[in-house]
Order: sequence, then structure tokens, then C-alpha cells
Amino acid sequence: GHAHQGLTKAIQEQAERFLHISNLYDHPLQETFAARLADACGLDQVFFSNSGTEAIEAGLKMARRYQFDLGETSRTAFLALEGSFHGRSLGALSCTSNADYRRPFAPLIPEVDFVPPDDIQSLENALGSGRYAALLMEPIQGESGVLPLSVLFLDEARRISQETGTLLLFDEIQCGGGRTGSFLHCQQAQVLPDIVTLAKPIAAGLPVGATVVTKAVGEHLVPGDHGSTFGGGPLVCAAGLFFLDELFERGLLQRVTEAGARLTKGLDRLVAETGLAVQRRGSGLMQALVLKSASGPINTQLQERGLLANACGGQALRFLPPYIVSDQDIDEALGLIEEVLVDKSSPSITTPFPGSTP
Repeated sequence: GHAHQGLTKAIQEQAERFLHISNLYDHPLQETFAARLADACGLDQVFFSNSGTEAIEAGLKMARRYQFDLGETSRTAFLALEGSFHGRSLGALSCTSNADYRRPFAPLIPEVDFVPPDDIQSLENALGSGRYAALLMEPIQGESGVLPLSVLFLDEARRISQETGTLLLFDEIQCGGGRTGSFLHCQQAQVLPDIVTLAKPIAAGLPVGATVVTKAVGEHLVPGDHGSTFGGGPLVCAAGLFFLDELFERGLLQRVTEAGARLTKGLDRLVAETGLAVQRRGSGLMQALVLKSASGPINTQLQERGLLANACGGQALRFLPPYIVSDQDIDEALGLIEEVLVDKSSPSITTPFPGSTP
């Protein structure tokens, strides 16, 4: 949330000391922040960058370096999922399936393939080829309209990747950091990857990305392989440590769970009682309503009433409220959503989304 007094104080106090230290040198805030992130993820080592897309780039490089050191020089390809979004830098974009994002920047990096989400047989067939350095996936696909992968698929992805020598890379830049009620969403399925990427909330809005890995992966990245001028600087680490304290020590993660339950109940009611909403998807404070019609016009109506949501996946309205959202805020938001849905649910003004079934 905005203007949190404790966060403002932590940033101000650090700004009065030093803002930047070259990554040629240690500073204790970076070591402490890295250790706490690794512990929260159940992994071992952290590489800091400035953003989510940079965290993905680091993860892709780590996967290739790992396979190279093992003598698997033919394992240079990456496997991702249809509907994926991993960022807009060249490597991350290459692993993003949306052709509209990819087309203007082709040719992208070669040897990236896609399989349908929750299709275990296609996944097993692809990984069985022995071509892939890593399997990259979002446990909840955000840009596709908040599409959670099934627990079975996550579990099978872990099994198949281990059996075929493929590293498993989870992109939790949007669904991680506590947003769905656990620090990593994959922890709810009790599936641990080799690499996980984080960004967005972990420094409470200041720019930082993190690529968190097992020791077996991280020890292959040596000085000179990768770098970041500003990644893990003292100011963002101070904010990140404050965020982790709020999340784990002062009840913020529990608040996300409670607020998420209230939002879930309210959105489920809208699906049951309005004619335009047909499904709720998501977990915690990462939720979506799937509509019978295109979500863009509805999103515009919500914004005009003062509610910021996001139209994505064609027919989905995505809701990503701040972790400190109050019960009053949630109830007010639900009222505004209901107001718009009821107003737009008349058959005479509802335009079906192309390919949908009214």
C-alpha cells in the first residue's frame, strides 16, 4: 500500500546512510535479505537484479550454465507453456507464448517450445527428448486471466523434469511474495523448483528482482558470468527486509489470507447472482472474474467509478489489491463490480467475446 509509515521510515533511514554500493563489495543488508528470501523459498542462494524480466534472464542463463558444466552441451532449448508471459526482454519474450508480443521482435532466441498447460502427456513427450535446459512456468498464469495450474500438473512437472535431467523454473513474479496466501504459490502444492523468480512486491514497490536457486544450480554461476549494477542495492534491501518483517513477523501474510477469503466469497457471490460473470479464478489477493463478454469495456466502467482492475485474457477482469486492503475496501470494490455487472448484463447491450458461448 501507499505511504506506509514504517516503510517510509526504513527507506528514509537508509537514504541517510548510503544509497548505492558496487556489487564488487559486500554489504550486510544484501546478505541478510538474500538469506531471508532463500529461507522463505526453501532454497539456498539468490541473485539480485532490478526487475522481474531480469530475474528471468538470470534464471535462463543459470540453467544453460548448469547443463554446460554437466557436459550436457546439447541441452540448450527451453520449454514453456501456452498462455505464458515472462517479460519483454529478448530471452523472457522468447519464452512468452503470445504471438502479438513476439512478432515485432523476431527472430527471438531459438529453441523455445510451448506445450498446453495442464497437459501432462504433452509435457512428458517434450521433456523426454532430452533437449531442454529448463522447463519454465507460472504456477498461476497472470496475463492469461489468472489461470492456476493444477496441483497434479505441478507435481508431475517436478517428477518428469527430475527424471529427464531438466531444471524446473517457476516464475512467481506475480503470484509469489505472499500474494496468494503463502510466500510462494507452489508451496501450496508442496512442489519445490530448482529456480524461482521473484520481483514486484518483495521490496514493497522499489525495483528489485530475485532469482532464487538451489545450491546445486547456483554454484555453477561464477564471477563474470552475470552481473547487475543496481541489483540488491542497500536502499531496496532495507525496504525488502521491512516487507519480510511485516509479512512474517507482524501478521501481513495472515491478513492476505483473510482478505483473500473475503474477496473470494464476494466474487463467488457475483458469479452466482449476476448474469455476466461466469467464473472466479485465483487465490488470495490474485483473483479474476471471467465474463461472458470482452472484459475491456467493463474494466473501463470500473475505472470511471474509481476501481483499478485489469482486463486480460480477453474475457477476464484481474484484481490485484494491495496486501493491506481493508474489509471496507473489499466490500466497496465488490459493490462497484456488482453495479457495473448488473448494468451491463442486459442481453441487448452485452456483446459476446469472439469464440465464446453466451
